[in-house]
Amino acid sequence: MGEQFEVSFTLNTNGDRFQPPALTGFQVYSGPNVSTSMQSINGSTSMSIAYSYVLAATKEGDAIIGAGTIYVNGKQYSTRPIRIKITKGSAAAARRQQQQQQQQNSQVSDAPMGDVSKSIFLRAVVDKKNAYQGEQMTVSYKLYTRVGILESQLDKLPDLNGFWSQDMNDPKQPQNVTWKSEIVNGMKFNVADVKQTIVFPQKSGDLTIDPLAMTFIIRQQAAPRDAMEQFFGGSFKDVKVKLKSPALTIRVRALPEAGKPAGFGGAVGNFNMQANVDRTALKSNESLNYNMKISGTGNIMLIDNPKPVFPADFEKYDPKVTDTINKSTGRINGSRFYNFLLIPRHEGNFTIEPFKFSYFNPETQRYVTLTGKEFPIAVAKGKTETNVSELSSADKQDVKLLDKDIRYIKTGNASYSKVGETFFGSLTYNLLLLLGPLLFVGAVIYRNWEAKYNADAVKVRSRKASKIAAKHLANAKQAMSANKSSSFYEALFKGLYGYLSDKLNIPYANLDKDVISDALRSKSASEATISKVEETLDLCDMARFAPVSGINEQDMFERGKNIINDIEDEI
Repeated sequence: MGEQFEVSFTLNTNGDRFQPPALTGFQVYSGPNVSTSMQSINGSTSMSIAYSYVLAATKEGDAIIGAGTIYVNGKQYSTRPIRIKITKGSAAAARRQQQQQQQQNSQVSDAPMGDVSKSIFLRAVVDKKNAYQGEQMTVSYKLYTRVGILESQLDKLPDLNGFWSQDMNDPKQPQNVTWKSEIVNGMKFNVADVKQTIVFPQKSGDLTIDPLAMTFIIRQQAAPRDAMEQFFGGSFKDVKVKLKSPALTIRVRALPEAGKPAGFGGAVGNFNMQANVDRTALKSNESLNYNMKISGTGNIMLIDNPKPVFPADFEKYDPKVTDTINKSTGRINGSRFYNFLLIPRHEGNFTIEPFKFSYFNPETQRYVTLTGKEFPIAVAKGKTETNVSELSSADKQDVKLLDKDIRYIKTGNASYSKVGETFFGSLTYNLLLLLGPLLFVGAVIYRNWEAKYNADAVKVRSRKASKIAAKHLANAKQAMSANKSSSFYEALFKGLYGYLSDKLNIPYANLDKDVISDALRSKSASEATISKVEETLDLCDMARFAPVSGINEQDMFERGKNIINDIEDEI
């Protein structure tokens, strides 16, 4: 605890937007200290950059240094967290380390710009200061130095407002820094490209190339303090220098309106175009690929997607776009490939009209229009035809029902008919129209009658009594046919009792011979019918529990049916 240590975040190429961890639980004595290392082997130069911090722990225990992040060409990279164990230390040792750190920091001094501006500076260089809107330009931020560089730190990247920019560095390859000599104002400087960017101005007028700001620690020769230092070449001191490249103004001209082709998509540069189809004969509802390739040098990544005109009966989908870009030459060149998926929905002979691609060539200051090929497409009838209505005439194409229901005008001799001669408007047509409301009224009347007819539950039960009794009699007849006497009399007895319970509205449990007789008399049944009922019930009851001779089952069955018929007639 209190002991100083250094943590470094190192990248094996150039990056930007470094974000250190929170460093919670540590006291930061120094940082971020940025150092840049360049190495040249057999003409190949590699670069690495490191961000370091001098820290001291403020409390004992386990602490974690979180992940640092940095961006390389828009892709984020992160370090792994580090766990540190902190133990209690002596206060005297901590004070000694703090004094040593202060002595080391005092050796690096900030030098006035007037002292070093002639020995080291930054400069932004463009390949052209006058350009057309959308024209490709290259901006190089160069470092000029006559002194040794110990460390460097990027302070601020240029904003490049009004430009679409693309760094020339490949994130998959280490950045190669090449030093060369250049004479400036009669003095020899070592020069290196710190940053190279390809830009495309997006609007006309005067646009500004913003400065690049960096901080360097250089080793500068100091005046000798005595004769011994003078004999051995003097002494040196480390100096911190903040540099900023001067801003540049670019005059951007608008693209000329004279001669601008219709459908111009903003392409500026020098391009070629190729178009082809993968098949010229197919069946309806099969797929067809229309391919287009635009290649060359310029703002190929900023051009609008082409809009070829396809036959109206072809269903088309948004194109699949594939870019192949090369920046190794210091300029963006390559190709953009478009794949359109087409599906003809109808048979016939169609033509894909030639596509016209236009671009502006800033070298000739003229518009150029490239014309593709024309492709005849023969579509045979497939298994299914959708959204199609055919005409009977053989010398005309089929009528196509597309987004708007517009049909071909039918020419030739037209046929006419008088009102009433066709089904529409005839007497039968009008009667059928009236039949619907009449059926509706009849249905309403029937529904109301049925509801009223079945409103009285007692009457409904009485009306259904004979049907329920018929089921029991049917069971009795089956038992009689099977020579099952006990089952026969059981079914006949239940049939008569069930019928009388429903017909007279008397609970089945309350039925006996006297109750049935009184109820029949109250319903004005004849005495003869009442006597038959009493006699039949007695015979059934006797036959159910004791064998009775001289009783014919067929006669009993007929007697039961006759009793039900008589009661239905009288009540």
